[in-house]
Amino acid sequence: MIKYMVILLIFVFSVSWTSPAWAMMCRNYEGHEICILSIKRSAKKYWEYQASVSVDGVKTPVEIYNCRGRFKLQKDGKVIQFTQNSPGEVICSFFKK
Repeated sequence: MIKYMVILLIFVFSVSWTSPAWAMMCRNYEGHEICILSIKRSAKKYWEYQASVSVDGVKTPVEIYNCRGRFKLQKDGKVIQFTQNSPGEVICSFFKK
């Protein structure tokens, strides 16, 4: 009887244990796989997102994506306009108002 209880307990614990969820959103966009690795919305400027993305497996540092002005602000202060196939277009398309 104890043997069956132990087996039942092992089964219950193995079924109830879940692996952590990955909060990564990926999209195939114009032949590229663009994944949002981390994202944080600005409380003051709701159209801005701080995000880290990967394009075809290459990770980028956290940058500020401005969906209103259609540009990104890099850590060094450089402003780059979105291009047609840019990760900024994907981020802004995920999170429309």
